[in-house]
Amino acid sequence: MKQYKYQLDENQMPTQWYNILADMKSPPPPYRHPATLEIMTPDDLAPVFPAALIEQEVSSERWIDIPEEVQDVLRMWRPAPLYRAHRWEKALDTPAKIYYKWEGVSPAGSHKPNTAIAQAYYAKQEGLEGFATETGAGQWGSALSLANQLFGLKTKVFMVAISYQQKPYRRIMMETWGGEVVPSPSSETHAGRAILEQDPDSPGSLGIAISEALEYAMTHDGYKYSLGSVVNFVLMHQTVIGLEAIKQMEMAGDYPDIVIGCAGGGSNAAGLIYPFMKDRLTGEKPDLRAIFVESTACPSMTRGAYAYDWGDTAKTGPVAKMHTVGHAFIPAPVHAGGLRYHGIAPTISALLESEDGEARAYHQLEVFEAAETFTNSEGIIVAPETLHAVRAAYDEALRCKETGESQVILFNASGHGHFDLSAYDAYRRESLRDYRLEEERLAEALSSLPQIKE
Repeated sequence: MKQYKYQLDENQMPTQWYNILADMKSPPPPYRHPATLEIMTPDDLAPVFPAALIEQEVSSERWIDIPEEVQDVLRMWRPAPLYRAHRWEKALDTPAKIYYKWEGVSPAGSHKPNTAIAQAYYAKQEGLEGFATETGAGQWGSALSLANQLFGLKTKVFMVAISYQQKPYRRIMMETWGGEVVPSPSSETHAGRAILEQDPDSPGSLGIAISEALEYAMTHDGYKYSLGSVVNFVLMHQTVIGLEAIKQMEMAGDYPDIVIGCAGGGSNAAGLIYPFMKDRLTGEKPDLRAIFVESTACPSMTRGAYAYDWGDTAKTGPVAKMHTVGHAFIPAPVHAGGLRYHGIAPTISALLESEDGEARAYHQLEVFEAAETFTNSEGIIVAPETLHAVRAAYDEALRCKETGESQVILFNASGHGHFDLSAYDAYRRESLRDYRLEEERLAEALSSLPQIKE
């Protein structure tokens, strides 16, 4: 009998997060101050993040305990299932074994609550009133709204304007959980008003929304800033995904040759990949391949520069060394709104530089092409972001078909696409279009990077 899913009991959920900084050959350099460009201290981050999260950000400990209160909430839906894609393998006629970790089982429908719950807990412990944040496709904003509701906190969400228009049900979900949602750029902040003066019809970007959320947090007593990707403490909170997957792959009697995740800022990819990457970095599995997949509309890993850059458009947040297409870059309004951040996590960037990870980019038409085969075989409709990981798994499976190799492929299915059906409809009606980023636009965006001598 074929086994389709591998499930852990609640008492098998991870009790510690994995911090990849402990094992990296060349960890990323420290953040720089947005105004002075000098190395930031933990005190410099105090106006932005809760103290406990700053401690985690600068920690080099391999394992960080998950508070029992956080574990208790996560057990509402974790451990999440691991699936063997038997039917998809058959449809692709591949000798490869394909597995996927399914994060769409959370109340918010994605992996994002894994860190939102932790951040809300630490904010409550610090006595904060609430968080201000940004969101692209709405997965992060809905996750934080849920988490803050569970811990009795307020949520202010600046949602990228094009996603605000394309994804009304995400906004409704946030508001149902008590979130106050405004389209970004907005008239509520100096940063937003400045953008609207230049372009009243701006589609927005995550960089702009971050600027607004940071400004709001730093000008409202009792609020701090929360983000759902990029920084290391967020990626670390997501490692519950990969730590569960390790146990589930053991149940299946397999270990992946290739691990895959889509990457906008990098949280879900790192969440699955980093616990397995530990085996590569420590020499136990030196041939493990890790593929980080992005959208060609915002190709920070595949066409960007590895350089210091501001994390937001208004240049108010920390300056990080990362793969970036420039903080002023405004990406095309593709449906994969969660893959439209101008940079990629510094730890992922460092892994790409040390050649411990691979980067790949896809147009939206080709990811929906792969989606048809996956959805028609597995039955799950996944978010447009996840489709980029699906496409990479699809290509690797077809490569195995050509070579005859029976490799084990594991990818992270980071969220459901129930609120993204307009994108599926556009694809089926052949009205979906690829966006091609001109070299001139990219060069212009990269021309404004800070000049920092290391």
